[in-house]
Amino acid sequence: MNTGVQTGVEIESDLTDMEAQDWLDAVDEIAEELGYFEPLGPDHSAAFIDAGPKLIVCFETIQHIRRGNRAEEPFGWRFARKHGWSSLTILADGDTFFRHRAVYGYFDRLVDDGFFEDFDQVLFVGAHSGAYGAAAYSVAAPGAHVLAIRPWATLDPAVTGWDKRHKELRRTSFTDRYGFAPDMIDAAEKAWVIHDPDQVQDAMHAALFTRPNVTSLRTPRLGWKIDREMDAMGIFEPVIDQAMEGTLNVHSFAKLYRARQRRLPYLRATLTKLEEQNQPLRAAKWCRAILRENNRPHFGRKIEEMIGKGVITPEFMMELQEPAE
Repeated sequence: MNTGVQTGVEIESDLTDMEAQDWLDAVDEIAEELGYFEPLGPDHSAAFIDAGPKLIVCFETIQHIRRGNRAEEPFGWRFARKHGWSSLTILADGDTFFRHRAVYGYFDRLVDDGFFEDFDQVLFVGAHSGAYGAAAYSVAAPGAHVLAIRPWATLDPAVTGWDKRHKELRRTSFTDRYGFAPDMIDAAEKAWVIHDPDQVQDAMHAALFTRPNVTSLRTPRLGWKIDREMDAMGIFEPVIDQAMEGTLNVHSFAKLYRARQRRLPYLRATLTKLEEQNQPLRAAKWCRAILRENNRPHFGRKIEEMIGKGVITPEFMMELQEPAE
């Protein structure tokens, strides 16, 4: 195991525009050159990049990687390049929630070999079903940090029968080993759960992770593509950096999250929320504030629409344009 401090490792890859099997073969080849690649049963595999003394463990579906980032490569590889972190990626073909005995056995072997003990710090990361995986398997590395983005706690219908998503997995066991994700993070030093409280079912899952070592980070009106939106804002990497160092908190996240004010999907979602709440005056103020900062024709048209419907007056908008004394 390479535990020397490095500034970055070279990973020469172009994984774009490949057929599915060619893509997986390319990941296999790159990982074998810099660490190892290991199939785990029919639908999972592990790709390890041996670099530096910090380890990022990512749980991702192949489909999410290939449609979710331009490089079409495992998320942890960018940190291997940038910081020289070692990277362990657990890949799933589809939303399996990483529930397979071959995955259990793999983590059992890592524990038996003292694999995680060779690193100064370990961070488990995942989004959506990957967040479940990151939380569930973090128990294999006591003292690790966990960043779970929009996590599921379990798909056991006895616990989360109110969630009707992923019905095809309801027969999958979530009651045996590495099962209930909120219990599995008890051994983590620190954990963060990022979720949109406006997404009711996501918020209910997030509430199940309430633990003394867990910090809840809320991203209202960001929807269900939180990881992609954070990446588009340019704040995903700083969040990961802080999670690895253990410095991420509500205040530091809120400071980074101000970047949402430049994202059109967030701006539109906030306007929609105000309209649904029947708050036309606040909606008009929101549109005017956006137009002061950026040329966003959509919000100008919304003002004209509200005036046309008579829910606000031209005089009200004139008052908003006057500078405060």
